[in-house]
Amino acid sequence: MRNSLKLLALALALTLPAAAAFASEGTISTEAETKIRDLLAGQGFEVTEIEAEDGMYEAEATKDGKEYEVHLNDQFEVLKTEEDREDD
Repeated sequence: MRNSLKLLALALALTLPAAAAFASEGTISTEAETKIRDLLAGQGFEVTEIEAEDGMYEAEATKDGKEYEVHLNDQFEVLKTEEDREDD
């Protein structure tokens, strides 16, 4: 029984940070926003907006005069970067 409680406590401890980051669709924690801004700034992007969407982060950013959408998972790994075109 005690092992089951320990396992449950461990599972909750591992899932709470991700749940807190996505507490409200579209709203993210200040810590998550800072991590994303720092990560993308290190890649030469200037971030203009960040939101949580479909369990991922979506950052709108500019680089070299072009606009991009950068999609990241809850571990702050870039999954996809695409140029944001006006005609889409």
